[in-house]
Amino acid sequence: MSQSAAVTPAASRLPALNWEDASRSVIQLRYGDLDAMGHVNNARYAEFLEVGRMALSREVGGGADDRSVLARLEIDYVRDIRQGQEVAVDTLIERVGRTSWTSVALIRADGVPCAFARSVQVRVDEQGAPRALPEDFAARVAHRSVR
Repeated sequence: MSQSAAVTPAASRLPALNWEDASRSVIQLRYGDLDAMGHVNNARYAEFLEVGRMALSREVGGGADDRSVLARLEIDYVRDIRQGQEVAVDTLIERVGRTSWTSVALIRADGVPCAFARSVQVRVDEQGAPRALPEDFAARVAHRSVR
């Protein structure tokens, strides 16, 4: 198989977005993140994505009274992450709805894309029922949105 044929499937799962506008979170790898094969366990990727979403939320003014739940999470794994690599999560807002928003994220290790994710979060009230986003939410996240 040619080298370009090996790269194409992975590259096709990584959309060319304005990642330079993303909120970036650097991840400190821990020994416990590794599995018996010496790479980061796939379940840890979801935790890294959570760090990215929380950092973006703080950046755009999400407070302690701002409740949301993760309604959906999709992860496309492209390559493994190994101990000693510098890991970062870039997060953008893809869509803002009435009660929810969709974010996309790219996990990189040493600058190389390792996973692409899409998540949907829903704002909820104290009983867990969907609640309208603040009127200024779209404006607050505009600088971190997909263009």
